Amino acid sequence: MNVLITGANRGLGLGFVQHYLAKGWQVWACCRSECESLAKLGDEALHLVHWDVGENTGPQGLLPDSIDLLINNAGIYGSTKGGQSLDEIAPDDMLDVFNVNCVGPLRVVKYLKDRVIAAQGVIANVSSKMGSSADNSSGGTYAYRTSKAALVMVSKSMAVDLQSDGVRVITLHPGWVQTDMTHHSGLIDITTSVAGMTQVIANINNYEAGQFVAFDGQIVPY
Repeated sequence: MNVLITGANRGLGLGFVQHYLAKGWQVWACCRSECESLAKLGDEALHLVHWDVGENTGPQGLLPDSIDLLINNAGIYGSTKGGQSLDEIAPDDMLDVFNVNCVGPLRVVKYLKDRVIAAQGVIANVSSKMGSSADNSSGGTYAYRTSKAALVMVSKSMAVDLQSDGVRVITLHPGWVQTDMTHHSGLIDITTSVAGMTQVIANINNYEAGQFVAFDGQIVPY
């Protein structure tokens, strides 16, 4: 089985890589620049690909002819210099976050969809409950919230458009995870999050096309 993972050099992405290598899959791990943590794994089933999903250029590296699972994990929180409150958010920063978190997965799917179709595979887009309007009771965080909300809609449209090709699409909430993005202040660790999300992916037929699902299998209200 072939899996391609974006943003694979650290955090959840690296966790996904380690999970699928342990399962005996062939793993194509994509990173923007620094891939040392991946190279240290030293696994023959691991294939490194340089890919900046925020740019319109394609990947640098050989890809498989078919992809059973595509995980759009690459994402950014945004600038911490100006903040993301109503008074502080800068339009350019907001566009940068939207470009990576929402347009990035769209770029990746447009580039790889024929390979996923060839395998009648699965696309998993990692969003966040921060993008849920129903769950937003604290406001703020404009760039990150809106980019992840937009990704939920993009993911749903992908699910509708690719369903006739035999491709299944799901949107994931990883939980509040102890990663660099959360300054390791999350409620769960990477292993727990990845174990949950990969179980959701494995049970994708239990969910509606493009549904927004948390790592613990619960439906996220949108």
